Amino acid sequence: MSLTPDSVPRLPRGVRLRHDTVRDAHVLLAPERTFDLDPNAVAVLTLVDGTRSIRAIAEALAQQYEADRGVIEPDVIAMLDGLLVKRVLETVPAA
Repeated sequence: MSLTPDSVPRLPRGVRLRHDTVRDAHVLLAPERTFDLDPNAVAVLTLVDGTRSIRAIAEALAQQYEADRGVIEPDVIAMLDGLLVKRVLETVPAA
């Protein structure tokens, strides 16, 4: 399943975004796995709350960084698709 701008992503139960004080870096913690995150991934994942669509996340980032949502949105989808494949991201079921 591939994400679309209308998809609403969330972190599944047991997966958390945390700041590792030892390394002074953000990580995504999942059962028996840890993913190092770059600043772009952190910016996206802080907006993943299970209520915002990918379109809304891209719009918020576009405003924050004064960039074009049309440029940001495909990158957000690609990054979140990668996490979806690794099973550390899921989508809210359609109503």
